[in-house]
Amino acid sequence: MKKLINKSKKPLLGLMIGLLFLGSVVVFAKNGSSFPFVNAKPAVNVVLSGTVERNSEKLSLGKAEAVQSGEVLQWTISSENKGDGEAKNYKVVGKIPVGTEFVAESAKAEGAAKVLYSLDGKEFSAQPMIEEKQADGSVKSVPAPTSMYKQLRFEWENSLNPKEKLNAFYEVKVK
Repeated sequence: MKKLINKSKKPLLGLMIGLLFLGSVVVFAKNGSSFPFVNAKPAVNVVLSGTVERNSEKLSLGKAEAVQSGEVLQWTISSENKGDGEAKNYKVVGKIPVGTEFVAESAKAEGAAKVLYSLDGKEFSAQPMIEEKQADGSVKSVPAPTSMYKQLRFEWENSLNPKEKLNAFYEVKVK
């Protein structure tokens, strides 16, 4: 009888050790300390730079000192993901400085991106609309002139992957 009791305890002990081991593996996997990709995060560095063309030479805006009425400023928004995770639904916003106006059709981006425009910095669309009063007193929705644009947003179709770089470009004209 004594031997029977000892034999019945061994499988129970084995089951308990197995459950403890299995439980620790599940907790370990949830913790993610052995799987660095679980905690991977994007770290996007964004740099805005501008140039102006004078005498067939491009000058950085820092060296240009002052800009003159009628000059066209070229803005570049450079983004680099220095993290180890992808930046999903990546977007950047470019502002149109006071005293300038957006140059129509100058917005371009590397990669598959769409460009949206805003009149107020809150709502963005591919073609902002305004209400315009007609001669007969009725109100008609018409495309807003580019001179009313305040911001533009570049929205990429694909994620900005780790170590990847993207550039977006647009121009404004000094009033």
